Amino acid sequence: MQPLKEYFMSSDTITIPGLDRPVSRVALGTWAIGGWMWGGPDDDNAIRTIHRAIDEGVNLIDTAPVYGFGHSEDVIGRALEGRRDKVAVATKVGLNWKDEKPFRDSTPARIRKEVEDSLRRLRTDVIDLYQVHWPDPKTPIAETAETLAALQKEGKVRALGVSNYSIADIETFRAHAPLSVVQPPYNLFERDIERDLLPFMIEHDMVGLAYGPLCRGLLAGRMTKDTTFPKDDLRSGDPKFQKPRFDHYLAAVDGFRAIAARHDKSLMALAIRWVLDQGPMIALWGARKPEQIDGVRDVFGWSLTDEDKSEIDAILARDVPDPVGPEFMAPPVRD
Repeated sequence: MQPLKEYFMSSDTITIPGLDRPVSRVALGTWAIGGWMWGGPDDDNAIRTIHRAIDEGVNLIDTAPVYGFGHSEDVIGRALEGRRDKVAVATKVGLNWKDEKPFRDSTPARIRKEVEDSLRRLRTDVIDLYQVHWPDPKTPIAETAETLAALQKEGKVRALGVSNYSIADIETFRAHAPLSVVQPPYNLFERDIERDLLPFMIEHDMVGLAYGPLCRGLLAGRMTKDTTFPKDDLRSGDPKFQKPRFDHYLAAVDGFRAIAARHDKSLMALAIRWVLDQGPMIALWGARKPEQIDGVRDVFGWSLTDEDKSEIDAILARDVPDPVGPEFMAPPVRD
């Protein structure tokens, strides 16, 4: 059997095991659409954004209950009325919350409640890709996996995935349920998965769904040294966006921009293309306004050269010799 990266993947689409049709290698990420930690919701613009993404050929939408505590899923459900057959919907499970403070909870009871809530909010009878959002160290992974496998047999979900799991956790999960997708953080600045997780995914024919490929807007190319963030913005707590480290990252961004210009592409297109060129990956393109979908088509139909990749590595070594990861985003374990 050919490896997934050759058999299931083209420049523009990839097949997720368990789904009956290919999906675009750029998916719409909808954390910001939920509003929480992104300055509040804007539903009219959110619905127009979803429609614009579909019109641009994006046929995979990724969300989660915790994105606005159900609000993102609800908006997606409304936006997809009459269009549900055009897209695959991916959502998540395994986070609970109290007073808008999330914590990990992958117990069978929580999963059973969440899947029904998500189906209702998304206004659908099946979830195409159901992913465990974060590992829950207080619940055996076997219990979580077996519950999800049961949902798959019941026809409530089609394919299964995990996010933020270690290789050891993934191995345990795979012993109890089929696993199609791994969703890790991955971008030009956050590359930890290259050490072991990415080779493991390729070896075991799993698709990667990279979150944060634009590194929370840092690789969108619009920030300057004077850019600031309000207290309710996620980036106000991200070490990358604090002085003097912020200036170092922006220097690297300028270097990347020059490489993109040689290909007559935007910085965003380069950042996403780089992720896709690393293996069987899908990149999440986060947006909450229709104009933020502009440029998606520029991701397809080309690749970075080996020289480009070497230059990128040199820029990182020069400007960001001490990179930081996305660990600040990890939710706490439940009491």
